[in-house]
Amino acid sequence: MRLKAYAELTKFEHTIFALPFLLAGIVLLVEDFPSLWKLFWVFVAFVSARTLGMSLNRLIDLPIDQLNPRTKDWVHARGELSQEDIKKLVFLSGGIFLLACLMINLLTFLLAPLVVFLLWFYPYAKRITYYPHLVLGLVYFLIPLAVDVAFNESISKTALLLGVGMAFWVAGFDVLYALQDYEFDRTHNLKSIPVKYGIGGAIKISRLFHAITFLSLLALLFVLDFLGPIYILGLLVLGLFLVYEHSLIKENDLSKINKAFFTVNGYVSVVYFLTVLLDRLI
Repeated sequence: MRLKAYAELTKFEHTIFALPFLLAGIVLLVEDFPSLWKLFWVFVAFVSARTLGMSLNRLIDLPIDQLNPRTKDWVHARGELSQEDIKKLVFLSGGIFLLACLMINLLTFLLAPLVVFLLWFYPYAKRITYYPHLVLGLVYFLIPLAVDVAFNESISKTALLLGVGMAFWVAGFDVLYALQDYEFDRTHNLKSIPVKYGIGGAIKISRLFHAITFLSLLALLFVLDFLGPIYILGLLVLGLFLVYEHSLIKENDLSKINKAFFTVNGYVSVVYFLTVLLDRLI
């Protein structure tokens, strides 16, 4: 029962959003079959970093989540897990993340504190800036860079372009997700792109972010000569999913946000991973 509460706290099932992009990064950035040792620790680092980020988010936002009608029944807000329980998870996941980075290589370990800082800063961002979504995007920008550092001990153009694509993909759907709290955030002096630009403006900015994602992934065609027709076809499918996602959300009708956020975004990341995997294999 307690394990279920921790799983609910960290929304472990949402790992599907970023994991396929991590796998895509490995396929694109690692020439030969990767070392199983490094591969294991990269996955440990990924899962522990995500757990750390979610735990910090829940711990820092606890007073807000207890007031927000959308979140007041979440496991931490209703007190099923105490602050001490969450702090223990923060220290455990943080320790495992640092250990995993150390086991990968020294450069990865030296860069790990930057990741920890951004994960800690993200919950505070909406208290001081209207662009917390870009802070979250920066966390995801670092994922392909971390893959490059882990396996190649360098940062390539491929990693940078993939990082930009991931950053604006996450920032774009985080803007849409924030639409749900538009009234609550305005009332409680919390900042976001919807609060600053209104619902209609936020939807347009989210579309712009996702256009940047598409163009960044498209630009990889000019950097990696092994990408071909399968990659182009996969990108077209990915683009259609993004268009469909935005067709679900209208300024006067936000009822389908969860479908756009949870379902369609899962398809986007999975489609991209399958695209690069098939292109590389065939």
